[in-house]
Amino acid sequence: MDTASPSRTGSPPPAADRVYAEVKHGILDRSLPGGLLLTEGEIADRVGVSRTPVREGLLKLQAEGLVHLIPKRGALVVPVSPAEVEDVLETRELVEVHTAARAWEHRGELAEALRPHLEAMRAAVDDPWAFMHADRTFHAAVVRSAGNEVLAGIYDSLRDRQMRMGVANVHGSSDRIATALADHERLREALLGEDREDWLALVRDHVRRAGDRLRAVR
Repeated sequence: MDTASPSRTGSPPPAADRVYAEVKHGILDRSLPGGLLLTEGEIADRVGVSRTPVREGLLKLQAEGLVHLIPKRGALVVPVSPAEVEDVLETRELVEVHTAARAWEHRGELAEALRPHLEAMRAAVDDPWAFMHADRTFHAAVVRSAGNEVLAGIYDSLRDRQMRMGVANVHGSSDRIATALADHERLREALLGEDREDWLALVRDHVRRAGDRLRAVR
């Protein structure tokens, strides 16, 4: 008997996974802002499930630090704290600047690998969520090209936090999106040249300017 997986049969994911994915997306794109209290009934109606899978999905989100469960009341969306912003920005700069130096050794291959991420950013200038996803995959490609899987894993662990902060930065601001896109185009162009110090300076300046913008909108 064929025991085909859900992905091959087209079956929907379990209800608890749907709750988890739906609420997490809302938190990361800030349609469910920090400080919002969600009731199990509201979530059940939003996703179209019963309350039992809602509790299971919320437990997973609590384990990731995205919500705080309050008995008999619901789930509080945990706000992004100033300390969290600073921790993420510090870790991001340490990882990105270090791996950028290693990535220079493979700059030709990396420049080509970054092309589709830039194209995705250009195509998403009217969609902050898609734009930030392409932005994150651009930087993750640079980090991963350095060949250090431990550092790549650390960087990947920041993904959700960076998405949540980044969407707030570009939401409703075509100027910020245009600036970010131009920054990324310059980064790729630097890889096509021969000036290693220019490349490293661009990476460092880009990360620090992005940090300044995040501090301003948090």
